[in-house]
Amino acid sequence: MKFESATIKDIAKALNLSTSTVSRALRGSYEISAETKKQVLEYAEKINYRPNPIALSLKERRTRSIGIVVSEIANNFFSQAINGIESIAYNKGYHVIITQSHESQDRERVNVEHLAARGVDGLLISLSSESVDISYLKELHEKGLPIVFFDRITPEIETHTVTANNYLGAFHATEHLIYEGYKKIAHITSSPYLSITKERLEGYREALAKHNIVFNDSLIKYCTHGGMISAEVEDALAALFKSKTKPDAIFTAGDRLTLTCYSLVKQMKLKKEAGFIGFSNTVVGDLFSPSLTVVKQPASEIGQSAIEFLIQIIESKRPVTDFQHRVLDTELIIRESSKKI
Repeated sequence: MKFESATIKDIAKALNLSTSTVSRALRGSYEISAETKKQVLEYAEKINYRPNPIALSLKERRTRSIGIVVSEIANNFFSQAINGIESIAYNKGYHVIITQSHESQDRERVNVEHLAARGVDGLLISLSSESVDISYLKELHEKGLPIVFFDRITPEIETHTVTANNYLGAFHATEHLIYEGYKKIAHITSSPYLSITKERLEGYREALAKHNIVFNDSLIKYCTHGGMISAEVEDALAALFKSKTKPDAIFTAGDRLTLTCYSLVKQMKLKKEAGFIGFSNTVVGDLFSPSLTVVKQPASEIGQSAIEFLIQIIESKRPVTDFQHRVLDTELIIRESSKKI
């Protein structure tokens, strides 16, 4: 049996009103009496009437849908950011369509083009680790598609961006390890193309410089898939601990990377346990053994800010030319893994 939802015509027939009267009553028009509005709204609720989204999109030339592109929904940071996005979007009458790039530029491009073809009103995107050529985004933006970047951003498109303070988060994490007495701090990070990689590496370097510790390039390892491929992290750790300058601490620069690396370090059963801090929004850091010191990002707030910016662009009567780069503070949560034994 084909599902058929209730329509304005059904309400009009049941209440012996014209469809135009019902339509205006549902919109809260001043032309309709309070008594009639009450009658229409109560009956609409009774039969579970919902406006037809296709009809609305044709009338308003909008779909009231927003596309989201992230690397991985299972990533703690992104799942929390999406929760923040949804909390604002649904309250504003928008639906979200979530896609994953899995750190692939090709998949990201396909997702973006599919979302654009479906007529989304705007796009929220955190770039994949492979996204060097973003011409497909530039083309859509130039055609008028509102785009806002969050977390992993680019200066190549003039629009709003929302990030955590990656520089300070990395600086404070590295400095904390130095204060604990660690000197040979390895930094395992993601693709060198990403904005977050550059900003966190800069914070790491500046903390070393402040405390007169010479930067050692051999202690930097890039995992281009950010911990999604365990073998990449295994190779990085093997190279670090086989080198002459073995690290006495590790600082990881991503959520998935942190959890993958920490798990692998535990399996290595090192003679002397290395100190450990990572960027991560895991809510179970205190359940690890030893409990995990993390740099926590305000993921939900980042998502909320990003969607608010995007809706402002979508609903603006005039072209938006004044853009903001919003940077939110991180929080260093100190637990046992970063303390020197």
